[in-house]
Formats: sequence, structure tokens, C-alpha cells
Amino acid sequence: MTTNVSGDVKKNINGSLVTGVLLIVLGIIAIALPAVSTIFAETWFALILISSGFTKLVYATQTREQGGFVWKLLLSGLYIATGIMLFVYPLNGILTLTLLLGSFLLTEGVFELILAFRLRPQQNWTWVLGDGIITLILGAMIWFQWPFNAPWLIGTLVGVSVLFTGISRVGLSFNARSALNQSEATSA
Repeated sequence: MTTNVSGDVKKNINGSLVTGVLLIVLGIIAIALPAVSTIFAETWFALILISSGFTKLVYATQTREQGGFVWKLLLSGLYIATGIMLFVYPLNGILTLTLLLGSFLLTEGVFELILAFRLRPQQNWTWVLGDGIITLILGAMIWFQWPFNAPWLIGTLVGVSVLFTGISRVGLSFNARSALNQSEATSA
């Protein structure tokens, strides 16, 4: 029984390791081809909005007796229309999403700075301050370089995120493998 459980755990660890390596490769490809990965991310976002809109439409029709039917229909229409616009006009969508990301980071940076000064009496408040400053700088960089940064920015950020997800997955897999080997060595 123990060897079967150990075999299943090893299979899961190996699967996690393969997934991590695949994510690293995909992250590197996304960083190397940022325009392609930006279009891919924007199109994926468009498809998610369209799917969400149709899901909201089904929900609206199923719950029409509960009130708010017109608002639910309008909301589903907004999701579908926005998704279709992003899908049909991907370059405009990329410009819009990049500007939205810059706006989000600027706003988040301001909020983080406010939070940092509210946390100032606490011991590690400077970590929040640093986070706020870096986030504010990133948002400003996006805004001040827009629209020139739009074709590569989102794809690069997605690539970096996927790359580091893969690296962390590989690291966790190696740690799990090491812990399993130690566990097997002590039980033998």
C-alpha cells in the first residue's frame, strides 16, 4: 500500500515538474515574441468576455421572474459587445487594455502609498511604501510610453508571469521530490 501511494505521489511530482518546464518554455516564447503573445492575451480576454456575456444572458432568461431582467440583459449585452469589439478590432483592444493597465497601476500605487502612511506606526510599513512607489512608477511608465509600448507590454508581462509560475512550479516539484526521498529513506 505504501509503495502504491509513493508511486502516485512520484507521478504527481513528475507531472508537476513537466508542467513547470512547459510553463518556463511558454514564458520564454511569450517574452521572445511579445507582439504575438499580446495579441493572444487580448484575444483570450475577448473570448472570456463573450463567453461570460452569453452565460449572463442564460442566467438572465432563467431568472427573469426574479426582477432586474432588463438590467441583466443590458449587462450581458455589454459583455458580449465588448468582447466582440476586442475580437474584431484587436489592435484597438490592445491600446485600450494597455491604457487600462497603466491606469490600474497608477491607482493601485496611490492607494498603496496611502496605506503605507496609514501603517507607518507598524514595524514593516516600508515594504508597503516600496510596493506603492514601484507600482506607481510602473503605471507612470506605461502611461508616458503609451501607445508605443502597447504592442509588446501585455505579452511581455504575461510571459514574465508564466515564466515565474513555471520556475516556482519546478522549484516546488524538486522540493517535494526531495522531501519524498527523505521520507522514504527514514522509513526504510
